[in-house]
Amino acid sequence: MKKSVSVDLALRLKHLPPYLFATIDKMKQKEKGKGTDLIDLSIGDPDIPTPSHIVNAMKDAVENPAHHRYPSYEGMLSYREAVSRWYRKRFHVTLDPQTEVLSLIGSKEGIGHIPLAFVNPGDVVLVPTPGYPVYHVGTLFAGGESYFMPLTESNNFLPDFSVIPENILQKAKLMFINYPNNPTSVVAHRKFYEDVVHIAQKYNIIICHDAAYSEVYYDDKKPLSFMEVDGAKEVGIEFHSLSKTYNMTGWRIGFAVGNKAVLEGLGKIKTNLDSGVFQAIQEAGIVALDTDDEVLSGIRSIYQDRRNVFYEGLKNLGLHLIKPEATFYLWARVPSRFDSSGFVVHLLEKAGVLGTPGNGFGEPGEGYIRFALTASVDRIKEAVERIEKVL
Repeated sequence: MKKSVSVDLALRLKHLPPYLFATIDKMKQKEKGKGTDLIDLSIGDPDIPTPSHIVNAMKDAVENPAHHRYPSYEGMLSYREAVSRWYRKRFHVTLDPQTEVLSLIGSKEGIGHIPLAFVNPGDVVLVPTPGYPVYHVGTLFAGGESYFMPLTESNNFLPDFSVIPENILQKAKLMFINYPNNPTSVVAHRKFYEDVVHIAQKYNIIICHDAAYSEVYYDDKKPLSFMEVDGAKEVGIEFHSLSKTYNMTGWRIGFAVGNKAVLEGLGKIKTNLDSGVFQAIQEAGIVALDTDDEVLSGIRSIYQDRRNVFYEGLKNLGLHLIKPEATFYLWARVPSRFDSSGFVVHLLEKAGVLGTPGNGFGEPGEGYIRFALTASVDRIKEAVERIEKVL
């Protein structure tokens, strides 16, 4: 009889919290198995197709045999030049494409890897909560310790640096920030970024700004880039993704920009762990970054219509919620008789509407639910009607 090996997971995996969206996916599949007509508003995966001119560029590029070999680790120079052009046009920020731009296999990959470049076991990383789970997970994988910065409604979902103990600031190696913010949908303004730069300079902390949602904004109010603020490039980097801006979540392409020494450290990790982004995708990425803003304005208009319908609908049902300034999420308080997870299960089982429990993004998210605007206006109207019936 053949004997199987005893599989014992590494401690880093044993201490890992369940990945929120994998759990959500299991709930979704279970309900679909029952034949439920599910309105899935849980995961931030755009339902709008990638613009056709980007798809066509990919079709052409994939035929080129030159792209069938290993790509460069840091990304094609032409792609990094496109990123630089985009930053100059969108934010009036000048970047050296040779040293201040690094390609990523999606921003999630860069965010997950950067603690490995700078965090030693026992070092502190400042992590916003509620927030994207990968900030904390990447810290755990590097052997670091997350110090959670609560984002509360009373402080406009910005971290309060004044309550962070001095000894924590002295030990901190990295700080993650994320605006426009997932899950709360709020936008940060210049004074906040200036405070971040001051903290970074005073305590020698590397700032990692996740700006994946900078181009999904409403009412023509364009969010700032962290790189626009004086001193930002000296203290940190900014992560971007083509996923949300151009509806390219499955393509897995993004970039990081800013401090050349920080990018060099991240690049050393990537050189040893991945082989870069498929060059045909980078060619399509160049076309995406050079896209006329009229195309993006049309995408934003779709999300704005959805936001308005869903926001007004939930508000009329008596739910307390934040009107999104950006992102394609709604962050709403759950009715007082539920906790976050209980309300998600209630809506799923009774209404066939799936959201994401706020506590899955961190303890301060308890009492909230996040909905993604990744369904048509008609389906969102139907979701509001279903929710009304089960409230």
